[in-house]
Parts: sequence; structure tokens; C-alpha cells
Amino acid sequence: MFNKVLLATAVLQARGLAESCPSLTAEYPAPSVASGYEVKLIAQGLTKPRGIVFDNNGQLLVVERGVGVTSYKVEGDGSCVNLKDKKTVVGDGALNHGIEISEDGKTLYASSMENVFKYEYDANGQSIKGSGITIVSGMTTQETLTRTLLLSRKTKGKLLVSRGSDENIDLSTVDVNDGQSQIRIFDATKETGDFEQGTTLAWGLRNAVGVAENPRDGGIWSTEANADNVERDGMDIHENNPAEELNYHGKLDDSGSAQIGKNFGYPLCYGAWNTSEIPSAGTLQIGQQFAIAEANATTQDAFCNTERQAPRLVFQPHTSPLDIKFDSKGETLYVSLHGSWNREDPVGYSVSYIKFGEDGQPTESSTSTSALNPIISNSNTTGCPDKCFRPAGLAWDTKGRLYMTSDSTGEIYVIVKEGGKALDANRPQSAAVSSRSFSAAGLAFTALATMFAYFM
Repeated sequence: MFNKVLLATAVLQARGLAESCPSLTAEYPAPSVASGYEVKLIAQGLTKPRGIVFDNNGQLLVVERGVGVTSYKVEGDGSCVNLKDKKTVVGDGALNHGIEISEDGKTLYASSMENVFKYEYDANGQSIKGSGITIVSGMTTQETLTRTLLLSRKTKGKLLVSRGSDENIDLSTVDVNDGQSQIRIFDATKETGDFEQGTTLAWGLRNAVGVAENPRDGGIWSTEANADNVERDGMDIHENNPAEELNYHGKLDDSGSAQIGKNFGYPLCYGAWNTSEIPSAGTLQIGQQFAIAEANATTQDAFCNTERQAPRLVFQPHTSPLDIKFDSKGETLYVSLHGSWNREDPVGYSVSYIKFGEDGQPTESSTSTSALNPIISNSNTTGCPDKCFRPAGLAWDTKGRLYMTSDSTGEIYVIVKEGGKALDANRPQSAAVSSRSFSAAGLAFTALATMFAYFM
């Protein structure tokens, strides 16, 4: 009899594992995964998923372009994640990237190219009440579509909104009052009106899609996707210049911060990556800014390096950083690299990390070319961008797992450490989520106990 019980338990356990750990297969070569990590494809069939965030009940909210905001219930431990019970939360096809949720979980924010909306959110019903309120407007541009949102956890009530340029090299952005290529600060509780009414955190940023707050010290960081088809002195240098950038913007609660309100160079100045391909580079170093004025560009380099704020780190051109997320201790910054469209040899298409020190700054110097450490990347980029995943949004759950959307393939991945361990082991769990989490092993134990009780 005991053997029969063990056999039945093994069958139930195998069935539970199979049901809780679905196996999905992509239509492109399997990703390359760095040693010490596990990456699993957990959802397919989404419509260009971009920004993602978890609500206070542990449900995953996703911005799908052309659809709106959808939600999933999340089950499973380790990399065995099951997304189920998909539901449309906000049916607005104009929403295209930005998403945030208040600390109490009762207010949802989302953005279109034109507006930022605020909704009263019910996590239990995975629904909103009413149609939402427009709190920021007047942001339409021709070149860039995304409006990244960040709610500060250090300075309560502050909402950051990032808006890109109106064209590839937009000369109108030399005027701070133009309102484009900027990150501005808003009161999340109020209906502000036009974007230009916000407080300027930073300007001279072509398209700062990734925006994050370091939980260690409250420092604000952004990643900039730089200009394409750049020339200097009549020479095309776009293949390996200018660099993508990681920029530091100071702390919102520090009114005396020298970083707040800085200009980061665009559209006149750009970070250098391969100085050997920049005409008349002179002593220009990686990470320093250079000018692209049509006449006498080299004479303007001094202006770029004294009157404009240099990037803290630079990345290979055309990698297109889209989202950034710190771990809970501010020791590691994770970056989604959407990948190139305008380069002979495709680059990017990965999720990588950057190490940070106790001072709240990257451990690598500003001249480093190796600050990014890949975790998951496309194993064959020759088919990119059409036949590979393109990382877009990132989000943490309360179990320390990192989720990644791929807008080009309509997919979601989860990233953990080897053996299904948390990528961020220090991330605090909410009681509401942990109380509803059942592992396959736990279910098997329950089944075993039930059968013992039955046969005893």
C-alpha cells in the first residue's frame, strides 16, 4: 500500500510540475545565457509589450501598444512562472510605453505620445474606476513616441516624465523652453496641464527612455539613445559614434544639487565611443563630448566639455538602451538593450547589468567600454532586428525575479539565478503575495499528507 501511495504522489508531483512550468519555444534561436543565470520564456502572443510593473497583489501589468494595459496573475516559483487569467485593465490603444503604480497600489499611471493619465486602480478586481484623468498633456512629437514615467520612492509625490526629440537632430531643443528632449518633474497628485509647466530635471537628452531611482541614495539616472546618421566635418561617423549614454541627474530631495537642471549636450554635443573614427579628434577620449557643427566642429569641442554635462558611462552606439532597473540595495543596475536598426553589424538585443558602489556611482570609470555585463542575449544577431527578441520593459516581482518584455516578438521572459534562486535576494516580499504562493513541491507534500490521512 505504501508503494502505491508513493507512486501516486510521484504522479501528482510530476503533473503539478508540468502544469506549473509550461514550456514555450521561440521561433528564433535559443538565447545565450551567461553562466550562473536561468532565463525562461513565459508568455507569447502579446501585442508589442513595452513597459511593465507589478501591482500590490503581485499581478503583472503590461502596456501593449494598440491594446492598452493588460494584467496577468502570476504563479510558480523559481523560473517556473505561469502567467494566467489575462485581463484588459485599460482599453486604450494610444498607450504605448510608460507605466507606474503608486506605493499604496491604488493609483495607476500610463502614457501615450501626447498625455500622461492617472487612474483609480483596484488590484483585487484588476480594473480601474472611471476613465482616468489627464494630468500632463502637450507632448506630441514626430520622431519619438515614448514618454517614460517614474514615481520617486524617496521624494513622495514626485512624478518624472521623459520626452524625446521631434526629429533625429532637433536644433529647436537648444532652447530649454522648447520642452523637448527633457525630463521634467511633476506633482503626481495634481493635473498639471502642458509638459512645459513641469520643473526641468535635465535637458539636452535626445531620447532618455530608461529612467530609474537608486534606492541606496535617491540618485536619478537615465539612459540616452543617441542620434543616428551623425557626420563630422562632412564625414559619416554613424557606425561607431556617438555613444549611447548613462547620465546622472542628482537627487530630487536635494534642492542644492548641482546636477539638477543640467544640459547633457544634445543636439550640439555627443559622447565619443570610437575616437579613431572622429575627424580631428585630437586628445578626445572615450566618454568625452564632441561637437558636430557644420563648420569648425573641432573648435566647439571645448564648449561641449566645459558647458555641457558629460555622460557618466557610455555604451556601444545603436544598442538602444530602453529600460533600467536597480536591485533593492542599489548595487546593480539592469539595462534592456533594444538593439540596432541602423548598423551594418547588429548590436544590442540583450539584458545586461552595471555594478554600482557604496557611493551610489558606477564602479567603472567614465572612459570604460566594458561597463555592461550581458546576462541574456540573442545567440545569432545576423537575423536582427526581424528574427530575434528585442528587450523593452523590465520589472521586479516580490520574489526577486526580473521580468523582460520583447516588443518585436510579443513575449515575456523571466530572469533568475541558477537553480531558480532570486536575482535580487534582498527584495522584500509582501505578505499578500507570499501567502498565495504555492510551489509544486508544496502541492506534492499536501497531496502526500492527504493520501496518508486517507489510508491510515
